[in-house]
Parts: sequence; structure tokens; C-alpha cells
Amino acid sequence: MLEQLNGHDDPYPVYDQIRAQGALTRDGGLWATTSHSLVNKILRDRRFGVRYANGTYPGTPNVVSGSFLELDPPDHTRLRRLATPAFSPKKIDEYRARVEKVADALLDQAGDEFDLITDYAAPLPIAVISELLGIPDADTGDFANYGRLVAQSFDGHFSPDIDRANERIFALFERLIAERRARPGDDVISSLVAAEAEQKLTVPELLSTLVLLLIAGFETTVNLIGNGVRALLDHPKQWAFFKAYPDVAGAVVEETLRWAPPVHLTTRLAHEQITLLDKDIRADDGVYLLIAAANRDPEVYPEPDRFDLMRVQKPEHLAFSSGIHYCLGATLARMEGEVAFRAVARRLPDLRQAGPAGHRDSVVIRGMVSYPVSRS
Repeated sequence: MLEQLNGHDDPYPVYDQIRAQGALTRDGGLWATTSHSLVNKILRDRRFGVRYANGTYPGTPNVVSGSFLELDPPDHTRLRRLATPAFSPKKIDEYRARVEKVADALLDQAGDEFDLITDYAAPLPIAVISELLGIPDADTGDFANYGRLVAQSFDGHFSPDIDRANERIFALFERLIAERRARPGDDVISSLVAAEAEQKLTVPELLSTLVLLLIAGFETTVNLIGNGVRALLDHPKQWAFFKAYPDVAGAVVEETLRWAPPVHLTTRLAHEQITLLDKDIRADDGVYLLIAAANRDPEVYPEPDRFDLMRVQKPEHLAFSSGIHYCLGATLARMEGEVAFRAVARRLPDLRQAGPAGHRDSVVIRGMVSYPVSRS
């Protein structure tokens, strides 16, 4: 049934069909669950991992296969620990003023009609993560397109365009690594280069980690901003409420992440035979964790399909995953989302959609590639 997700702008009817089969169901060769409690349980269960029990990678490796996103402990723990300091709440809070300045500048530059994605939602987080990593502005021009190509590779789609983009991004990081070895700075690349010199990680691990931080640092945030603005404009009463009370920007972030999360699914592999809900999952069996469906689990959220800024977010949505793979950049994404939404409400109170939205060709990462809007 999951193959029906391909080409669907609205996957939620498919999720509902899967949910109707039970909390844990077999879908082709893999298990699948839409249950919030079960998705959360599996994400936290150390008997499951992102690789097979023998440590081999499932499927075709992609550009982040060597990063902590696609590793199990102890390598996951080792690499994540090296990157964590750059995303501490204190560090992220230091960037708030910078994000506000960038958001205002982008809206100043936008015309009466503009594309919310290419003119605002994409360049904002790209500017922030580039500064955090220490990537010069001159090297950031192709990042948005690169993020879309990487998103396709997560679905198992590969093309010469993806290969060429990967070559360019690795060449960029190899150049920046060489520069930081010669002239260290106060940035993430410099700190990871220092760790590599101390043999805390290998050069391939360093490269994969940097690509992961780059992509995760902007790709999902682009979709958070785009999905949130569209949800607001599609729900006039919620949009009016937010404009009247812009301090609820944090609630816009959380309800968008629940209602239209950037990442819709992930997979976990059993490292031993496990019985869940009276069903036997064999070692190395895969389980599709349908995060977007879990975020609309009717057993957890009343009227789950309703976009509601006053919703009590308990338990927490799973848009940032859970357990040891909980999103390292969650604090950064939340801050950027708050700033981006508040700036739109304050600066563009008469904003409206001005043309059809263009959707990403991806099952795993959901969002828009274009969203024409008008200031009035």
C-alpha cells in the first residue's frame, strides 16, 4: 500500500487506509505502523537500529550514510557527541538576532508578488546554517537545489544530476577542510577538523557529518516554513488569530510540525526477534514508522486532521523523531520557524496565495518547491 504514496500531494488518505488495518500491519516485505505510541516506542527501543544487526547498510548508500544519522551505537554516539556543542540552546539563541535580520531583509527584497519558497523559506535557513558551519556566501547559491536532490535520494531515486551535485558539495567541503587545517576558525568545520586531527573521527566520517549538518540544517526548515505559511493561509481564522497574537509563533511551529511535518517516515530494523502487539518481528525485519500518520493519531490528538494553534501538544509530536536519533537541530529549527512566521505575520498581514503550489517529488520529505504569493 505504501507504493500508493508516490505522486500523491496528499498522502493522508493512504495513511488512513493503513491505520484501518491495525496499529502494526505487514506491507509487502516490511511492517508499518501509524500508531503514535508504537512509533515512539520503536524509536526509543535499542533492539531496533538504522542498520542490519551485522552493521551493514540497508539499500543503496547515500551522501549521509556515513554520518550519525545512518549509524547505530557506538559510532552514532561518538559522532553525534562531536557535533552536539554547535547546536546547544545557548549557541542557537545567539543566532536569533541574525535570523531576524535576515528574515526582514528577505521580505524587504521581495516584490509585491514573490515565491515564498525560493525568495524566503529557502534562503533564510541556508544563510543561517552556512554561517554556523562557516561556509562563505559565495558558495551557497546551489544549496536549495542540492537539498531537493538529496531528498529524492532518500526515496531511493538516483540520477546523474544527484551524482554531479554530490561531487560539487564534497569538493566544497574538501576545500573548506583544507582551509581550516591551515587557518582554524570559530565554526563547526574547524571544530570537526580538530577532532579529526585527534583521530576522533575519520575523513569520510567528517565529510558525511558535514553534509548531514548542511542538509538537515536547512532542508527540513525550508519545508517547515513553507508548510506552515500555507497552512495559515488555508485556514483564515487561524491566520487572523496569529496576526492578532504574533507571540503564539511557537504554537504555529509546533502545530505545523504535527499537522504537516517535513519528514513523513523513517525505517527501523530489528536487531533480534521481537514480539510487538502479539506479532513476531524477525531479526533484520524492517518497520516503516509513519511519523506524519502518528502525528495525526486519533487516539492521541482530538480532531487530528484539524489545524489548530490552540491545540495542547501532549504528548509531543514526533516530527523530530525520538530516542537517540532525536533531531540534533530541533532547537535551531524551532527558533528559525518562530522568527520566520512572526516576520510574515508582522510584515505581510494581507498575504495571499497567488498561484498553484509546486510539490516536491518525494515520499520521505514533504513540502513545496514553489508557492506564489502576493502581499495584497
